[in-house]
Amino acid sequence: MRKNRYRDHYCGEISQNDIGKEVKISGWIENIRDHGGVIFLDLRDEKGTVQLVSNDDSIFDGLTKESTISVIGTVRKRDELDYNVKIATGTVEILVDKVELLSKAKNVLPFDIKTSHEVGEDVRLKYRYLDMRNKKVHDTIVLRSKVLKFLRETMDSLDFTEVQTPIITASSPEGARDFLIPSRKFHGKFYALPQAPQVFKELLMVGGFDKYYQIAPCFRDEDCRSDRTLEFYQLDFEMSFVEEEDVYEIGEKVFYDTFTKFSSKEVSKPPFRRIPYSQAMLKYGTDKPDLRNPLEIVDLSEIFSNSEFKPFKGNTVRGIKVDGISNKPNSWYNDLVCYANSIGMPGIGYITVNEDMGFKGPIDKFLTDCDREKLINKANLKEGSVLFFIANRKEKNASKFAGLIRTELGKRLDLIDKNKFEFCIINDFPMFEYDEVNKKLDFCHNPFSMPKGGIDAFEEENKEDILAYQFDFVCNGCEMASGAVRNHDILSLEKAFEIVGYDKNVLKEKFGSLYNAFKYGAPPHAGMAPGIDRIIMLLKDEENLREVQAFPMSVSGCDNMMGCPSEVTEEQLRELHIKIR
Repeated sequence: MRKNRYRDHYCGEISQNDIGKEVKISGWIENIRDHGGVIFLDLRDEKGTVQLVSNDDSIFDGLTKESTISVIGTVRKRDELDYNVKIATGTVEILVDKVELLSKAKNVLPFDIKTSHEVGEDVRLKYRYLDMRNKKVHDTIVLRSKVLKFLRETMDSLDFTEVQTPIITASSPEGARDFLIPSRKFHGKFYALPQAPQVFKELLMVGGFDKYYQIAPCFRDEDCRSDRTLEFYQLDFEMSFVEEEDVYEIGEKVFYDTFTKFSSKEVSKPPFRRIPYSQAMLKYGTDKPDLRNPLEIVDLSEIFSNSEFKPFKGNTVRGIKVDGISNKPNSWYNDLVCYANSIGMPGIGYITVNEDMGFKGPIDKFLTDCDREKLINKANLKEGSVLFFIANRKEKNASKFAGLIRTELGKRLDLIDKNKFEFCIINDFPMFEYDEVNKKLDFCHNPFSMPKGGIDAFEEENKEDILAYQFDFVCNGCEMASGAVRNHDILSLEKAFEIVGYDKNVLKEKFGSLYNAFKYGAPPHAGMAPGIDRIIMLLKDEENLREVQAFPMSVSGCDNMMGCPSEVTEEQLRELHIKIR
């Protein structure tokens, strides 16, 4: 084996088996300590840290923290009183014979490497190459590599074929804003970065591939937030001649096997709980429910349909019952009211149930004995229960606010078991929803999904009642994957787009490749796309996608390290036939 000039051992792998040996190691200087005639230095590489020691004051002269050095020395055992149980090499040290400075770091660093995660994000990302030296950040990127390898091995074992689809493609209206690339050669025309490989993976099915997958980059020119970045990756897969349950089985295996391998937390076992969209919105107020939270929402609208209480009369009324908190101080309830105000609610009503099942609270005076009896039965009230009321003129808003209050109660009452991964599948999404802004019907989910009932479903008078073979995998309140059975029938596709206001000419123009391909024998096909970044985010207990990406943009969409986005020269603009207005 060829000798390496810089090292024959890794810092973090020096052990008592090496005592007495001369070794050569290289790495970054983590710390230097002068103990009056004895100099200690901690040297770090990717495998860990080891302590160096010298009685020669000059051997480390001029060295600075985070400089890179190569060291030759002899391994010896530490005094037992000096063991460092916090590191793997804590029972040994290296008595240094020779030091070679490979690259000197500036005397003043932008931040302390060990506590870089406590520094503002803009500074961390500007010096991301330093931030990566932090063990927590480094370990996350290493975990990502291991998860990707495992996912590929899993898909290969299931007989999926890995195929890379184009990064430069045509712009298409798939729900988000495209990143556009001006063409130099074709004046006035543009390429686009793919929002997802949606069209390509369907074309692969038409092309005769039975099962396809790839680790696919996706690009969406949308405002960033904690769970959304401009660029992200997903495990994209599609299968021919399958039904919805076939996709569920693959998705369940991928998620269960991945989470059990890379986490010690309890993971819900397949088959994951199936929850129709309508039930999810009613019971949890969201299509991304956190099932670790035991609280459920009940619909109380019928009870108050004839109420004289104006905030409830004629409105959608939801209730959330919590047992055993009737003794909370008024300040606790006042804080919850403040939270309700912060999310756009005028307030939140509640009643408490006392020892004799009597009610107490500002809303009680508006209730009849019949109302009280119905509430006890509907919400399963007990002595010590508190029932919170959420009301709104629009059912959609009532569901949303109830969902937010449910989540907040779960957090404030510490009801959420953080040692669990609770998966579920939300299915039976509506095919269409009403767009309040544009005052028309639009696709609720994926426009290429098959309607339940086939083309005949479009005869339904109320188009918002049409359900689709669409589904999301959800874990701990996060959407982890979206999928669908695809609509491979041309007439059905034409009808679906017609309902949202597009004639078949739009379908031909925007999705001509699919439209034409389906004329040549398209198999029934279905698939889904688990989000890689979100998998890592949950495995690492992070709340921000940017923490699990090697070189993420900031929340504003800038890369201060690379100076991106940047201006370009007038010559470049002219080549692309572009003028800045």
